Amino acid sequence: MPGEVRMEGGWRAMAVQSPLEFNLTGILSALAVPLAVARISIFVVSTYDTDYVLVRDRDVDRAVLTLRDAGHNVSDGGPHVDGCSRSIH
Repeated sequence: MPGEVRMEGGWRAMAVQSPLEFNLTGILSALAVPLAVARISIFVVSTYDTDYVLVRDRDVDRAVLTLRDAGHNVSDGGPHVDGCSRSIH
């Protein structure tokens, strides 16, 4: 990154497996609420194809455990969606 660009590094992305129907509700809250309860900060980017949940590097392992405890399937091996470190099913 050029020196004049303001940025905050140290985030890892997890991709929500897609495609998601546009009429589904509560997808992000099903991910965000357990992470908030565990006091894990997130940053979410939504695109036409999927959503990306970013967590700080230091919180990745706790985030994965928290999401799994909440009933989500989180992959942590092999190829990942769009270069993300994990994908959430």
